[in-house]
Amino acid sequence: MDERYPIGRFDVPEEVDSAKLTAWLYEIEALPRLLNQMVMNLGEDALQKTYREGSWTVKQVVHHIADSHMNSYIRMKLAVTENNPTISTYEEQLWAELADYTLPVEVSLQLIASLHQRWLHFLRSLTEEQLQKKFVYPNGEAIQVKQAIGLYAWHGNHHLAHIKQAIS
Repeated sequence: MDERYPIGRFDVPEEVDSAKLTAWLYEIEALPRLLNQMVMNLGEDALQKTYREGSWTVKQVVHHIADSHMNSYIRMKLAVTENNPTISTYEEQLWAELADYTLPVEVSLQLIASLHQRWLHFLRSLTEEQLQKKFVYPNGEAIQVKQAIGLYAWHGNHHLAHIKQAIS
């Protein structure tokens, strides 16, 4: 198993049916609760553990999830309201070194809970036409909103597995 991808890599499916979409939305909905259960009672020593040599700490992973999912929410809103917008990427590793990543994990846990509540309300309101809208990465690759929902369901599970690795 590749420790960087404990649940495997995400393969963007060509077709997304309603059952798959429903399952992904459930996973996005469950993430704040599962993340809370996993990290809320960890001491600072456990929060400083890493899932592999040279990786982020548990605390950094929690803050990263907040940053990543905020970016995803905005990217999806851009896709729905604009015509194939090119999104901005960001230097995740450099963000993980900024001062806000030293805040208590509770700050990001609260943010993730609120963000996911709002994000899910938005996602569940989308029409099939809106779910097919796309955003474009700077390299020219495009992804439909409904495919990106799968990517971010995977992303949450991917980092839950990292945290589990680090604390076990």
